Amino acid sequence: MLEIARSGGGSRFEQTFKNLDDVLWKEAGCTTELDYTEQSSWMLFLKYLDDLEQERALKAELEGKPYKFIIDKDHRWSVWAAPKKTDGSFDHDKALTGDDLIEYVNGKLFPYLHGFKQRAEGPDTIEYKIGEIFGEIKNKFQSGYSLRDALELVDELRFQSQQEKHELSHLYEEKIKRMGNAGRNGGEYYTPRPLIRAIIQVVNPRVGQRIYDGAVGSAGFLCEAYDYLMKEKLSTTQLKVLQSKTFYGKEKKSLAYVIAIMNMILHGIEAPNIIHTNTLSENLADVQDKDRFEVILANPPFGGKERKEVQQNFPIRSGETAFLFLQHFIKMLKPGGRAGIVIKNTFLSNMDNASVSLRKLLLETCNLHTVLDCPSGTFQGAGVKTVVLFFEKGAPTRKIWFYQLDPGRNLGKTNPLNDDDLNEFVELQKTSASSPKSWSVDVKNVDTTTFDLSVSNPNGRKVEAHRSSLEIIEEIAELDSETAEALDRIKALL
Repeated sequence: MLEIARSGGGSRFEQTFKNLDDVLWKEAGCTTELDYTEQSSWMLFLKYLDDLEQERALKAELEGKPYKFIIDKDHRWSVWAAPKKTDGSFDHDKALTGDDLIEYVNGKLFPYLHGFKQRAEGPDTIEYKIGEIFGEIKNKFQSGYSLRDALELVDELRFQSQQEKHELSHLYEEKIKRMGNAGRNGGEYYTPRPLIRAIIQVVNPRVGQRIYDGAVGSAGFLCEAYDYLMKEKLSTTQLKVLQSKTFYGKEKKSLAYVIAIMNMILHGIEAPNIIHTNTLSENLADVQDKDRFEVILANPPFGGKERKEVQQNFPIRSGETAFLFLQHFIKMLKPGGRAGIVIKNTFLSNMDNASVSLRKLLLETCNLHTVLDCPSGTFQGAGVKTVVLFFEKGAPTRKIWFYQLDPGRNLGKTNPLNDDDLNEFVELQKTSASSPKSWSVDVKNVDTTTFDLSVSNPNGRKVEAHRSSLEIIEEIAELDSETAEALDRIKALL
């Protein structure tokens, strides 16, 4: 069913998601794709939690055991959000709406849920996650009637079967993708999934290894790594290890933290090990062996500027956020650990002291075996070119294999990166083969005063791709249809 959804076919829940977006679009308190995703997330989370609790309670009953609900009776979804009559139909007489609903959600529900953070036994529990989420997120609905419509739509969704979770995770990913494509600060939460899948294939994590992303965003790397590992035939013990002792992440921003938790839950990880913190506020000198990981996969934010007191935590001081993250990742890898990190391509050639020192550190302490050079347009709306660094910690670099990704077309909103674009890279990387798009560089030939790694492809001529007239017309048509749709929505409100 997931594959059908991915290939453009509909799913049972697709219309519900569209209807939910329509409700959010008309709500005065929600003005951006970020708001739509945030508000959908807290409702989806509470519906998921209710389905999970009902499932656990039924299982306990069948086994003749008592079940202690996490959420008390007054605050359960089935009481305030979706009360039902004995025949299972919606009970509109009992359902709060209008100002009463807004007052309850803001004044009672959210404070109750936030209180779980203090009551939880530890940060790795679902209770703690509930408290953390509802301490960070705010209800932005101003109309209790709009919120009532949204809750009834979310109640139509089901989280009971794996198939249902697959469908919902796909739809949620689409929502995150739209948020990323909407530009502004939405883009920093979304790394193209085909690129993530290719990175994971090269790094090849195994069950039993701990996987870490210190700039977790929407948790795309961790979710795709989970899907990758789930393709194997796993024992019950291995499945438990995947659930609780495999995926770890840190995220600074409140909205991204909530989206990451929800995304991982929809993929099947019940209590994600995501911590809401500024990763860069940790002093590298304090990192101990027990804190380190076998696999690191990440696309840290670039272009950000960190304050002086944050820079003090790093041996190589830089205002560039991505450079601090790269030092963090090198330090957080266990000896023999493997990493796939996205970074601006200027990292390979910048001549400032921090860039030179960082390249020297990477080459001397890790085996930087592969560099994937990504074309413009790989990241929607980002406006920067990127490379992916693949390295293993513990031995110096002797030879670097470069691959220049060229899909043969201009990438953009109407023509995004796909899995087929990366197949050749994944295949050739296994043997570091030379080709018109790939070549190797011996580190002995790298200038040791600059450590400049911006080597141009000796095997092929770099052709500047120009968009065809048809491609430009198609993009104009798509933008026109989006404008027309927005105008229709505005007309409907008048």
